[in-house]
Amino acid sequence: MRVIFSGGGTGGHIYPIMALIERLKEEGISRDDEILFVGTKKGLESKIVPAAGVNFATIDIQGFDRKHPLNNFKTIQLFLKATKRAKQILTDFKPDVVLGTGGYVSGAIVYEASKMKIPTMIHESNSVVGVANKFLGHYVDRICYTFDDAAKEFSEKKKLVKTGNPRSQQVLSLNAKPVDLAADLGLNPQIPTVLVFGGSRGALAINRVMLKSLMELKKKPYQVIWATGTYYYDAIAKKLDGVDYGDSIKVVPYIANMPGLLPEMTCVVSRSGATSLAEFTALGVPVILIPSPNVTHNHQMKNAMDLEKAGAALVIAEDDLSENTFVSSIDHLLLDQTYAEKMSRASKALGVPDASDQVIRVMKEIAKK
Repeated sequence: MRVIFSGGGTGGHIYPIMALIERLKEEGISRDDEILFVGTKKGLESKIVPAAGVNFATIDIQGFDRKHPLNNFKTIQLFLKATKRAKQILTDFKPDVVLGTGGYVSGAIVYEASKMKIPTMIHESNSVVGVANKFLGHYVDRICYTFDDAAKEFSEKKKLVKTGNPRSQQVLSLNAKPVDLAADLGLNPQIPTVLVFGGSRGALAINRVMLKSLMELKKKPYQVIWATGTYYYDAIAKKLDGVDYGDSIKVVPYIANMPGLLPEMTCVVSRSGATSLAEFTALGVPVILIPSPNVTHNHQMKNAMDLEKAGAALVIAEDDLSENTFVSSIDHLLLDQTYAEKMSRASKALGVPDASDQVIRVMKEIAKK
């Protein structure tokens, strides 16, 4: 099957596609030369996709500027050029299916594919539907989604298919080497452990509350792994120089083997991006979520609230984040085993262990038509 994927700007648009590509190749459904990822030159996808050895093509496009409407004349011009470029890519590649996950670049190529009567679909990984996917929902053959709240935002109910996030299946199928807490981090594997992290770059609010809470956490009968993020690590290491925060707290810049570490954690403190939540629910990891307020339509808060409603997470709004709310929430999960186990079961119930296969089944269905 020949497939064009498109999504850009954020990991939430890119990682579901990378999971699908991996599964298509594993199952022998698509070869390397039958897969093309269309993105932008400046987006995160321009680094991730070629590095993974996936064929990559670019379209020049930008989003609408709500603060400076006059700049949108250029946006409209670029979109018109982008659809011409998209038509050329589609004509040359001749895909059986085109799938978009969000971002303006997917808007151009999926829209043009639908006009050319090529089978099209989108996948929405967040609980709030992005602008591009809202627009494309009118034109595509199928709409795959993860959160029930997202389904409510589409008027084309017959097109909807709940599949979950493909990253869920990828995390479960990864043959990740388990992290040895004793050998790799000098921690006791018999003691409850919490991982605190804010993504690969880190989250300033989470790092600030960790700095304030160190001396309190030092006294606790549990262990802490604090991944500061690569962007903040050096500055934090300087601040901690000479500070005795004990042996039960390990400060690292980044966790390279997240799938190998997560199953060893009693709980995790994190932002609530779609990819992270797919990982947590796939593995049934209890989580304390501190949604980033600096995202479109506050979608991280909506993602987090969906999990909290299901009993699969505790949520702390960034405005309510303090040493007290932070430490007491961790205490609640790490010192009450019954509560943690109940949350783990609720989390696993939300996970979709065959999410990639479900999306691929939809791809095959529309390709036949």
